[in-house]
Amino acid sequence: MPGSHQTISVEEHSARLLCLVRQLPPATLKIGPALLGAVLASDVHAQHPLPLWDNSAMDGFAVRSADTTTASDSAPVSLEVIGEIPAGSSRDPEIAKGQCVKIMTGAPLPTTADAVVRIEDTSAADTGWEVSSVQIKLPVAAGKDIRQRGEDKSAGDLIALTGDELTAPRLSALAAAGASELTVRIAPKVAVLVTGAELRPPGQELSRGQIPETNSLLIAGLLAESGIRAATIVHCVDEPQAVREQLAKLAPIHDAILSTGGVGPGDFDVMRQVLADEPGVTATRVRVRPGQPQCAGRLAGGAMIFALPGNPVSAAASFELFVRPALRAMQGHAQVQRPRLQAVAAVGWRAAGNRLQVLPIVFQHGDLQHGSQLQCAPAVAASRISHSVGGFGSAQGYALVPAGIEEIHPGDTVEVLRIAP
Repeated sequence: MPGSHQTISVEEHSARLLCLVRQLPPATLKIGPALLGAVLASDVHAQHPLPLWDNSAMDGFAVRSADTTTASDSAPVSLEVIGEIPAGSSRDPEIAKGQCVKIMTGAPLPTTADAVVRIEDTSAADTGWEVSSVQIKLPVAAGKDIRQRGEDKSAGDLIALTGDELTAPRLSALAAAGASELTVRIAPKVAVLVTGAELRPPGQELSRGQIPETNSLLIAGLLAESGIRAATIVHCVDEPQAVREQLAKLAPIHDAILSTGGVGPGDFDVMRQVLADEPGVTATRVRVRPGQPQCAGRLAGGAMIFALPGNPVSAAASFELFVRPALRAMQGHAQVQRPRLQAVAAVGWRAAGNRLQVLPIVFQHGDLQHGSQLQCAPAVAASRISHSVGGFGSAQGYALVPAGIEEIHPGDTVEVLRIAP
């Protein structure tokens, strides 16, 4: 495996992986809830104006505004009610001087009306809707409580861009703008391969040296939180030939394979040994803590592989830094990295010196000393990050402390990735 003794920066390793990414092919699919989480592969424009027609913003009465100019609470204007227009109606009654029609929110405004009087500002608020005439208690200007045709979007306006993720609000907006089909990239198909002779299923009695297997749950959960369902989860014995056979099965039918453990320099690190035969996979030492040993690249069978360290926090941090951006790039996301925020250290901690420190943190409310600025504190001991899975359970993000910094002091500003509310 090329580069097995390289030591590179986080940025270099991430950039190399992103260069290996192949975008998934687009598909044109019917718009619907199943497209939530898909990514647009083409821009989408409005097929018609939004709103489609002038319509009422209130339940009330559609009027000619000139008929209300003298109205007041003490001297209301009486108008004849000649009908009603519910939402969805195609009626367009002609309103003459001194007339009005009942109208519901969202119903199209009659062509001969130019304003709406809310029911609260009429006698109908007390007597109810079933009236042949209504007292208008205040004047309304032309355009009052009317949603104008095209005031939101005009036909042809850009609604969403290539690379936008389809959220519930965006899907709703696209449907409202007339889209019936969308060209999208769906989530990549990902397999999770679990190795480790010391691992046992949760709940099974443990002998000395054995621990519960939790990384499959961790990685599948991180995928799900990223909008990707793990297509396959495979448990494999720590034996090189068995791992080779699993990779040969998984690589042609998945876009990516994620594994945890077995990437170090030891005699029993089976993933590193197996991947040494793959010319498209590189073993590196990344200047980061935790997560220094990494094996990643593209298998001859087709899938990208991300062989991550086995300690849970190391695996999770590696997923955040390297795997999640690559999977988002596969799907065509316009933004593959999470936004980075600034937070104030609520307490001090020891940094990693010559490596980027990726420290799980929890957020705290601001105080009078720091105003409303976001504060953070370690979720795990800074000296024992990689294996502290218990404390990691409360983590809401990661503090990213650059190489070269030895100590973070209370009140220092640090860059953070927020991964949870």
